[in-house]
Amino acid sequence: MVGADSLRMALDTPHRRRAEELIGASSIEISPREALTEKALQELLAPGTTVFVNHPASVTHHDIVAACVRLRRGGFIPVPHVAARRLASFTQARDFLQRAAAEAEVRSALVIGGDPDRPVGPFHDSLDLLTTGVVEQSGISELVVAGYPEGHPRIDPRTLEQALLTKTALAGERGLALSLVTQFAFDPAPIRRWIISLRAQGIDSQVRIGVAGPASIATLAKFAVRCGIGASLRALGRGHAAFARILVESSPDGLIDALVAQEDLDAPIDGLHFFTFGGLRRTAEWIRVQTADSTV
Repeated sequence: MVGADSLRMALDTPHRRRAEELIGASSIEISPREALTEKALQELLAPGTTVFVNHPASVTHHDIVAACVRLRRGGFIPVPHVAARRLASFTQARDFLQRAAAEAEVRSALVIGGDPDRPVGPFHDSLDLLTTGVVEQSGISELVVAGYPEGHPRIDPRTLEQALLTKTALAGERGLALSLVTQFAFDPAPIRRWIISLRAQGIDSQVRIGVAGPASIATLAKFAVRCGIGASLRALGRGHAAFARILVESSPDGLIDALVAQEDLDAPIDGLHFFTFGGLRRTAEWIRVQTADSTV
C-alpha cells in the first residue's frame, strides 16, 4: 500500500513508532446508520476502541442510543454526539442521555451545537444545554467538546475562544472531566499553534486531533468546504507537502507524518480522531495496515 510505505520511509524510527502509537490508540467516528453487527464491528476495530456516534439530521436519539448499545456489547467504548440544536426539548435531552448512560454504559458525550440554522427546540448552542445540568445528572462523567484550530465558518474567533473558556469553567464546576476533539484539517501548522495557545491559557484538557480517514478527493473537498477549514484549503494553493500527499494518495499519511515531525514537546499531541465520512471499513483497514508492525 503506497500510503503505508510512504509513512515508513518518511519518518525515522522514533517518529515512526510515535505515529504508530497515535494511530493505534486513535478514536473513530461512525454513523448510527452503519448496518454492521457486533461481530462485523469486532472484525474491523480493535477491542476497546473509542467510537464516536455522530448525530445527523436523518436519525433520532433512539438510533444513536441503539448504536451505542451495539458498540458496548461489541467491546467498544461508545461516545454519542449530542447536537443541542437538534433536540426538541429538555425532556428529549434527558431521555437521550439517561438511556445512553443506563443502556450502553456511556460515560462520555460529545456535546456540540449542531448544523441546523434554526434550533428545533430551546437549545441555541451547546452551552444552553450544558447549563441545564442534564449531562452530569444523567450519569455522564466526561464532557467532550469540539475544537476549531482553523476557526468556524459561522462563529468569529473571539466568540469561539470565550465559549471554550466558559465550557472549561463549567465542566470544572459540575465535576466533569473535559476533553476536546478538533475539526479535521490537512495543514499541521494551525493545529500546532492552537494547541500551544490552549496550554498558554491554562487549558490542559486532553486534545484529540481530527484526521480525515482515507476518502475520495471529491469527498474530502466537500467536507473541507462545509467545515470551513480555510488554512488547509489555502495549503493546497501553496502546494503544501502534506496536502499534496493527501491528493495523490487520498490518505492521511501526510498530515500524521507532519504532525509527528513537528510535535512540540511542551504541547504534545494527546491523540488522533478519525472522521470516516461513511467509509468506516476503509478507514479501519487503513489503521490496521499502519499499525501492523507494532502488533506482531
